[in-house]
Amino acid sequence: MKRWLTVAVALAVGMAQGEEGSLSSAGKKKSGWVRLFNGKNLDGWTAKIRGYPAGENFARTFQAEKGVLKVSYEGYGDFGDRFGHLFYKTPFSHYRLRVVYRFVGDQCPGGAGWAWRNSGVMIHSQPPESMGKDQPFPVSVEVQFLGGNGKEERPTANVCTPGTNIVMDGKLVTRHCTNSVSKTYSGDRWVTVEVEVRGNGTIRHIVEGKTVLTYEQPQLDESDPDARNSIRGGEKALKGGYIALQSESHPIEFKKVEILALGE
Repeated sequence: MKRWLTVAVALAVGMAQGEEGSLSSAGKKKSGWVRLFNGKNLDGWTAKIRGYPAGENFARTFQAEKGVLKVSYEGYGDFGDRFGHLFYKTPFSHYRLRVVYRFVGDQCPGGAGWAWRNSGVMIHSQPPESMGKDQPFPVSVEVQFLGGNGKEERPTANVCTPGTNIVMDGKLVTRHCTNSVSKTYSGDRWVTVEVEVRGNGTIRHIVEGKTVLTYEQPQLDESDPDARNSIRGGEKALKGGYIALQSESHPIEFKKVEILALGE
């Protein structure tokens, strides 16, 4: 897959920049936290929606309005498996990411049952330009967000692994998703999730200040066709990549998307 030849190059450039260099163009705060979403527009972000080329924001799926980054399906009829992702322009390796989100409204018609109040943020992702036109998800590690349905426990900040695997308790984990130990958050309330990422080392998911999931050694899955051709010389370790917000058929809003660089 020719498109995947750019992945290693893009990641190498990002790592060579260093974290401070990669954050220099964003709005840096005195605390060291940097706003990736500026609250006004989608400058610095690129949409990639299944069935469309990178950069085409079909039906204004992603939009900025009144200080909130919205995932909206007002311009859709049927969802039609048009899974989407909004990528920030810069790759990162060692950082702490903070996302404040809430689910709102009704699911888009045609959305899968499992996608009800289901979204997330992708880390260690391939760049949007390297994705195939009809590729539904980037090869990445997903920090999955779930909302409560009033019937069962639905923890948030779980981990899913499109085209990747992770290690937990010293063992390779190849199942697609692993639940966190967070409580269930129902309704349209804002939820704060932080992700502490240490390159190919430890990754922690934190919900409302509590660590709910820990794993390490994110790596490409050689059995996945979208990931396989990016493996060079047997090297599968993921040391960094892009950050992307997800669109999976249920409206969601993001009040904050900000990052703090961490030393290696």
